[in-house]
Amino acid sequence: MFIFINRTSRRRRPALSAAAARHHLSSSATTTTSSSNLHDKCSFKPPLSLHKSRNPNPDKTSTTTKKAKPPYRPPSSLDRDGEKPTSSDLPFDLRFSYTESDPAVRPIGLREPKYSPLGPNRQDRVRTGVCAPAVDPRLGSVDDGKEDPKLEEKRSKMRERILGESLTSAERKALVDRCQRNRDNRQINLGRDGLTHNMLNDIHNHWKHSEAVRIECMGVPTVDMKRVCTQLEDKTFGKIINRQGSVLVLYRGRNYNPTQRPAIPLMLWKPHDPVYPRLIKTAIDGLSIEDTKEMRKKGLAAPPLTKLAKNGYYGSLVPMVQDAFLASELVRIDCQGLEKSDYKKVGYKLRDLVPCVLVTFDKEQIVVWRGKDYKPIEADQFFMGHNPFDNPDNDLFSGPEEENSDDESSQHGFHSGNE
Repeated sequence: MFIFINRTSRRRRPALSAAAARHHLSSSATTTTSSSNLHDKCSFKPPLSLHKSRNPNPDKTSTTTKKAKPPYRPPSSLDRDGEKPTSSDLPFDLRFSYTESDPAVRPIGLREPKYSPLGPNRQDRVRTGVCAPAVDPRLGSVDDGKEDPKLEEKRSKMRERILGESLTSAERKALVDRCQRNRDNRQINLGRDGLTHNMLNDIHNHWKHSEAVRIECMGVPTVDMKRVCTQLEDKTFGKIINRQGSVLVLYRGRNYNPTQRPAIPLMLWKPHDPVYPRLIKTAIDGLSIEDTKEMRKKGLAAPPLTKLAKNGYYGSLVPMVQDAFLASELVRIDCQGLEKSDYKKVGYKLRDLVPCVLVTFDKEQIVVWRGKDYKPIEADQFFMGHNPFDNPDNDLFSGPEEENSDDESSQHGFHSGNE
């Protein structure tokens, strides 16, 4: 009896037919709509899908197109707006860098329009895209006119008036001792861009508080320290009274007055470098293309003469290459870790100072060839690393920097190529 009840309770109900199911759903829907009006009161229209067209009126197509944004053009002193620009009486051409730009080499093109990095209404000189030349203001164009012949005379008279009488040995030694690292931590760093235009303003700001300023040179400009010293004295009207390796001491002069300092318009941004001719030629003059390729392979396989450290002191690089040319016609310099523009500038300086022929810059290496008619340079033509600067007693090197100058230059200057 119990078994029969259990079996009858587990039986499934018979499934409804399709017609019966449709009739059941329709009857339930009618009862729901008739019994409740909640759907009509709370009905809403769903928002447009984000994946579909964002146009709220899909029937109307948009005919207006968004205008392209014009390229950014920085303000320039070439765009005069009627205001009178600031006059600059500096008796030399205004350039971004005075040591790394060669006025004798004309560029073959410009990477930008003729914008002025000095900004609008900052100076009254017309900029050529490379420099703002100091020419006769009565000339209509700077390209047709030449530099005013009276500028050199004006420059020399101004410098002599500011310097006054020359310093004695005791005065020079006192100024140099005052600029030592253990006594004064203020200095100006002259880096990869060399003596820039804005650095002139920094030097005059230091001269407000002290008669002399310490300048430390690093990187590419140290290959030609003679040019660095010449440009510093020429552009600031000061005098270098001491040099120990890459450290210079620049004196402002006896008659220097900070209130009468020259008006120096600052450059608001760095201009683009112009396009200059290529340094490496496909075929070296006097050789065929095959001989040039063979020379490049041979130069890259040669042992390196030295390895240049980043932001180091390269003052002894020129005499090292000249000595190496006495034993080998090809010299390789390892420049791994340096910027491409940096070791190209180093090669450009070596070409003129050694002199030599540039072979290749491949694989971060500088390979130079001494040429067929190479003649060694005499020893008296070298620029000494420790220059007394017209000091007959030679008593400027008794300070603490003299003892450590060689160690400092070896630490951040050259590294042996065998390392």
